[in-house]
Amino acid sequence: MADQPVNQKNSDEIDLGQLFQMIGKGFQKLFNFIGSIFKGIFHLIVLFLLFIQKNIIFIGAAIIIGGVAGFVLDRTTPEKYISRMVVEPNFNSVQQLYNNIAFYNDLADAQDSVALATALNITEHEAASIKEIFTDSYSDENQKIKLFDEFIRELDTTTVKAIDYTNYLENFNSMDARFHQISMISTDNRVAKKAQPAIINSISVNEYFKLQKRINDENLDLQEEIYKKQLVEIDSLQSLYRTVLVKEADKPMQGTNINLAEGGESKGRELALVQEKDILKEKLVELNQERANKSTIINVISDFPTRGVEQKGLWKSYKFKLPILLLIVVLGVLALLELNKYLKSYNQK
Repeated sequence: MADQPVNQKNSDEIDLGQLFQMIGKGFQKLFNFIGSIFKGIFHLIVLFLLFIQKNIIFIGAAIIIGGVAGFVLDRTTPEKYISRMVVEPNFNSVQQLYNNIAFYNDLADAQDSVALATALNITEHEAASIKEIFTDSYSDENQKIKLFDEFIRELDTTTVKAIDYTNYLENFNSMDARFHQISMISTDNRVAKKAQPAIINSISVNEYFKLQKRINDENLDLQEEIYKKQLVEIDSLQSLYRTVLVKEADKPMQGTNINLAEGGESKGRELALVQEKDILKEKLVELNQERANKSTIINVISDFPTRGVEQKGLWKSYKFKLPILLLIVVLGVLALLELNKYLKSYNQK
């Protein structure tokens, strides 16, 4: 009986010892696995460095030739200028805007200066200077929140519960933005300003958008007329309540029987009319703001500048792009040659 606790103690010590050994072996395998990964990475780096060392002449020649050729191209190639214009399309005309800009860009890519000159109402020489024209949208977080607020106002209660801001952002695309930027790259720094009227008119002359604008103007005029009639009616009611209050005040008091409820009720009604009048005035202000925002089919927020800005930067320079391009080509060819050599030796084995 006395030996039982001692045996149990020895058994517990053996079990703990085995547990620690298993944990130690597990950590050892983990460290060995991590070490093998680092060794593999180091081995690949060494192989790459040996490859560079073996072909340093070809690699250096590619960089030097690319740098010299890029320097020459930078000197001989005409400077490119970029001009930007910010617009706000109305009446769902944003799709037409993108289609028109894509059409102009296709003509520029095809170097069809005749058709491009006709489309933009410029000379063929000016059209030939256009290298690229594109559009993109931009909107910050505040603008997206405002667009989301306007979006959910048009939905019913059941649909609003199923849509949150995160889902809205996931489906947000360039067409949903309020403002859009048109950019033109050309060798003539003045051509963008000359082409601006044609770009805007190409959308403004669309019969569908003209119809939408006319109907919108009529609706705004009708809404304004309704608000003004309501203001006149409120003024008439206020005048009536004031007349009633004056007549009640002129009545002689009969003893101590004073009806305070009627006076308070009249003042409460007059206060409600004042509040309603303030609301109508705010609606009229909003109506005028909407009329100003939709006075044209496409609002020009920022015009093309008189002169475009010269494109600068390392990424735009041929003396930077060309050496990298030649380096990639040379490395690819050398890698294929090494692979071919390895496959031949492997086949012989």
